[in-house]
Amino acid sequence: MGITLFLVDDHEVVRRGLKELIESDSEIKVVGEAATAQEAVEKIPSIAPDVAVLDVRLPDGSGVEVCREIRAKSPEVYCLMLTSFSDDEALFSSIMAGASGYLLKQVKGRELISAIKRVANGESLLDPALIRKVMDKIRSDTDIDERIARLTPQERAILKLIAEGKSNRQIASDMFLSEKTVKNYVSNMLGKMGFSRRTEAAVYAVKNIKDRL
Repeated sequence: MGITLFLVDDHEVVRRGLKELIESDSEIKVVGEAATAQEAVEKIPSIAPDVAVLDVRLPDGSGVEVCREIRAKSPEVYCLMLTSFSDDEALFSSIMAGASGYLLKQVKGRELISAIKRVANGESLLDPALIRKVMDKIRSDTDIDERIARLTPQERAILKLIAEGKSNRQIASDMFLSEKTVKNYVSNMLGKMGFSRRTEAAVYAVKNIKDRL
């Protein structure tokens, strides 16, 4: 069959256009589509495509969140992020989620097809220097505080936003996550730090380590 591909975008016109463009290459076949994060997470594992092309912004979450779940459940499915916005935080989150590439929708057709083929072949389209920068950021200051050392990079990022006074909804928007996912992260984070309320964590972060998170 060649390369099998799953499309995730909340705009039907965009999906139709992408499908027509992608299937102009006889080596690639679109085997499934979804308009929401929930639909994508439900369909992709059973279809098991070679590549999933994911829009970063979706009405009920984000392609980054979908990528994270799919890579955890079906690591054989490679994810290629496609977005209209150039956003450093989304790029960082995509790398953390296990994406193989991150492209803007302004990409030319032949470049998108080339990217899909490379990703399907197991290649990463991400700049190695950028990946090193992200990993250095993750490793840095892991010993600044015993409580902080227990947290994952994602939990540390959320703690910093809490210290800035942001709500779960604002954090979800900033980090391209659903509010439910943020709530779960906050709950786990508080448990690891030994706090019962987010205000305790916020005060602790502001007093001790906010500038070094």
